[in-house]
Amino acid sequence: MQIHVKQGLIQEEDTELVVVNLFEGVSTPGGALKAVDQALNGLITQLIEEKDFRGRLGETHLIYSQGAMPAPRVLITGLGKAEIFDLDRARQAAAAAARRARKLGVSRYSTIVHGAGQGDLDYGRAAQAVVEGTFLGLYRFDGYDRDNKPEETGLGVSQVTVVEVDDSRLDSLRENASIGQVYGEATNWARDLANEPSNFLTPGELSRRVSERGQQAGLRVEVLGEAEMAEMGAGSFLGIAQGSDQEGQFIVLEHLPKGRNAGDLTTVVLVGKAITFDTGGISLKPKTNMWKMKNDMGGGGATAAALVATALLNLPIHAVGIIPATENMPSGRAIKPGDVLTAMNGKTVEIISTDAEGRQVLADALCYAQRFDPAAVVDIATLTGSIGIALGRKIAGLFCDNDELRGRLSDAGQLAGEPLWPMPIYKPYRKLIDSDVADMKNSGGAYGGAINAALFLKEFAEGYPWAHLDVAGASWQDEQGPYSVRGGTGYGTRLLIELLRGYGQE
Repeated sequence: MQIHVKQGLIQEEDTELVVVNLFEGVSTPGGALKAVDQALNGLITQLIEEKDFRGRLGETHLIYSQGAMPAPRVLITGLGKAEIFDLDRARQAAAAAARRARKLGVSRYSTIVHGAGQGDLDYGRAAQAVVEGTFLGLYRFDGYDRDNKPEETGLGVSQVTVVEVDDSRLDSLRENASIGQVYGEATNWARDLANEPSNFLTPGELSRRVSERGQQAGLRVEVLGEAEMAEMGAGSFLGIAQGSDQEGQFIVLEHLPKGRNAGDLTTVVLVGKAITFDTGGISLKPKTNMWKMKNDMGGGGATAAALVATALLNLPIHAVGIIPATENMPSGRAIKPGDVLTAMNGKTVEIISTDAEGRQVLADALCYAQRFDPAAVVDIATLTGSIGIALGRKIAGLFCDNDELRGRLSDAGQLAGEPLWPMPIYKPYRKLIDSDVADMKNSGGAYGGAINAALFLKEFAEGYPWAHLDVAGASWQDEQGPYSVRGGTGYGTRLLIELLRGYGQE
């Protein structure tokens, strides 16, 4: 899909559809809506007076111009209440409009920047949000359904034009619209990876796809196999990988702007869990909803997408992505409860549950991160079911005892529309993972499960500021969301890009 930005008047756009907006509770049209209303001889004013359209967030209303304007159709998208309007509501309004345009069979349409006027948002950020929302709203996993129709997959919308009357804003709008496209496409790629069936997206195939896209974007890509991991003593990762017939892959992505030295830039390492399918291993999961475990690589997908976006945006930062990828399977070679594994830093782990595999692969990845001498390391993982019970499907858990990093992540989540909730790293709970036969156990029980998992990871995040994002609840959507569909959400992709962008602006 192509995104254009131009100077002009929305009521004069010669296109299939124009999109304007209305805040809930507004009785008199203003701005671009007023101009369209005048062109339509007061039709929108009448619509508001009759309360046929109230401007609720996500609500849309279609009007036929009947020759009064070059565009045959006008779509009004609701912005909700002005007092709580923000960037994420701009995304949602743009997504609602894009979906309605798709249902109408529209291939191209023009829109104003939602919320940049009466919404009092920064014009550039608002333009970014509108473009993001458009891409996110049109997403659908094409998959393997032979009955998919173009108008149902978003392929029907091929061009969206952002129209701005003030030509002094055009350069900023163009720049930020391009940024919004990178964010939207990155998130949708992460969604594709999460939705892909695990028989198609094996660890090797994930490695191939990430390598291909990473190299196209200009990333340095290195993939380590099991033999190389064994030489480094990555027994925690290999203990999980040994149960699968598919070879584990340790994917390392690196962004360094051309002509810059890593020593002159801030280094931030992202670590993403990528279990391409999780059966639970010998500690087998219940059969109900096990099929969703193809999404257990959601953190790895978000990490890969964020690194690709960082390269495309050419952010002035040294960014590294580490993605340990494997399956967790119950074969004759699989580890068993009671086994002991040795991680890359020499610490030993007694396996209580083979279904606590994510922390095992992350342990070695966190050890590997040390070699980059990072200013910060953030791991992102669909790690525990307990975080979803605690925070639901919209919010991820943030575990971090570094005030600066915690603040950066919270701010990034707010900007991205991917909220985080600070969770405690409660040190007295460390005794729950004490072991009689090893340095620690890999599970401290159901109570405080997300906290125990974070305490486990902290044992391997040594020598740098570190944060852990548990996205197990937010990474999958069972119902249609404001700009998401059922399946993988790509959660964390935009948040991580915002984090890296923030570091790069210093």
